Amino acid sequence: MLLSRRRLFALGAAGIAAGVALPAFARNVVTYTPDILQNAVDGGQTYLLDFAATWCSTCKAQERVLDKLQDQSEAYNSITILRVDWDQHRSGPLVAKLAIPRRSTLVLLRGEEELGRVVAQTSEAAIAALLDLGVPA
Repeated sequence: MLLSRRRLFALGAAGIAAGVALPAFARNVVTYTPDILQNAVDGGQTYLLDFAATWCSTCKAQERVLDKLQDQSEAYNSITILRVDWDQHRSGPLVAKLAIPRRSTLVLLRGEEELGRVVAQTSEAAIAALLDLGVPA
């Protein structure tokens, strides 16, 4: 049975919310909610916070790079991407706590520990280097 990308995202979000490990092919991109983030933190998972706006061309470029990197490496698929809607959350506690300067900011964390971040970078090398910080050696 073939699943649509939308259905895979929905399954991925449900799996994270339930604390279930997700298969690599699920792409692990989910919409941020405080509960989903808390489950990732509590589980000690490695995850990427992607602060993005739908109208932001830099954000779209980062999304294309992330998609390409996930297509190329199963290891990158082990990193859950939590897409944070900048328009909805830019004045919220998460942005303040992490001192997020702007949309198009990618922050890699394991539990509550920040492993690295890039701001407004769209190069494949910069984003791959960030993801490499979260991939087991």
